[in-house]
Amino acid sequence: MGIIQAALVGASQTLADTWEEFYTCDALSSDVLVVRAKKQLGKHSSNTKGNDNVISDGSGIVVHEGQAMIMVDQGMVTEIATEPGIYKYQTGTSPSIFNSSFGTGLKDMFKEMWERIKHGGTAAKDQRIYYFNMKEILDNKFGTQNPVPFRVAYEDLGRSFTVGVRCNGIYSYKIADPVLFYVNVCGDVKERFLRSEIDNQLKSEFLDSLQPAFAAISASGIRYDQLPGRQREVKAAIETEVDPMWREKRGLKIWTVNINSATISEEDTKRIQEFEDRAWNRDPGNAAASLVEAQAQAMQNAANNPNGAAMGLFGMGMAQQAGGTNAQNLFGMAQQNQAQQAAKPIAGAPSADSWKCECGETNTGKFCSSCGKAKPVVLTPDGWTCDCGAVNKGRFCSNCGQKKPEGAPLYKCDKCGWEPEDPKNPPKFCPECGDPFNDDDIVK
Repeated sequence: MGIIQAALVGASQTLADTWEEFYTCDALSSDVLVVRAKKQLGKHSSNTKGNDNVISDGSGIVVHEGQAMIMVDQGMVTEIATEPGIYKYQTGTSPSIFNSSFGTGLKDMFKEMWERIKHGGTAAKDQRIYYFNMKEILDNKFGTQNPVPFRVAYEDLGRSFTVGVRCNGIYSYKIADPVLFYVNVCGDVKERFLRSEIDNQLKSEFLDSLQPAFAAISASGIRYDQLPGRQREVKAAIETEVDPMWREKRGLKIWTVNINSATISEEDTKRIQEFEDRAWNRDPGNAAASLVEAQAQAMQNAANNPNGAAMGLFGMGMAQQAGGTNAQNLFGMAQQNQAQQAAKPIAGAPSADSWKCECGETNTGKFCSSCGKAKPVVLTPDGWTCDCGAVNKGRFCSNCGQKKPEGAPLYKCDKCGWEPEDPKNPPKFCPECGDPFNDDDIVK
């Protein structure tokens, strides 16, 4: 009787499983990460006894936008689809009389029926389809319960502080690798896998990554109070820390990180402000301004002195003498520093005695270091400038006796002495006396 019952069950189930099924998944809400697919049965469907763990050849599988699909056969992932569209299942492991010629399909169906009879009437296989939510999983709130160490550096002053930062915000993530997520996270899902089943673990790891991430951020020069406006750098730093666990082991990827606020304690704030005030007064000019402000305030306080303004001013004078300096001295030091800074040559600027050759090379000697050409003669309205620096009008230098180098001649009216603005390019006639310019007007 057992064999007869198994035969009846096997035949019935085999016929039910020969129908070509259709699998699809409705839109997945943000709370659902994975859902197991089920056969779509209409109101008047004839296939109501098919096994959910058997997928017939020729069955259609629809993948919508924002979804991915994997197929698990005998406990192993055999297929994956990440692009939207309709797919046809074709392996030959679950024959259908509707997916081949009638004779071949009927023969395969009886073969499958005999296999089921040997296993008590049930299918000796397990085939499943899972749909994954590939959309951005939003609104994962976080907040630090304890302060996270953050290094505040003043590189120009050679000082840094470690402060405790409290922050809060939200982050989002995506499933980047459905197969890895299935193998290492959700596994054999009976119905669906919700985000609430993994949220606490992800949030804990996210908060643990803040300390090394903040260390990297502070090393790049970003201040703690700039964190809300530097989302890209914050995301990159946190992603570096959580990627080995999230992406490589779970198939998840950090998508966005938004810090709403970042604050430090009142003690840390006061400590930094005091240092910044002292650093401000390292400049003599700033220190003088601070001293003048303090003296003005002291004069106001002296006027309100119950022992009389004279006693208050006398005490202020004693304090100045004990300090050993005053605002005037500090202002003098500031002016001296400014003068020294102004006297320093600007980096990259040419020196006063440099000259530029026709080849483009800048030189300081008498000859070009690139092409060897001699330094050009400097012709001025008053004559020519010798290498020794003397300005001459004649053929020889009045200082060192060097002969005037060859160059463009200089003109000067020999009648009235008028000199053109450009002595190398005079007008045809003198505007003062009308005498024409010729060789007689060349300065010898």
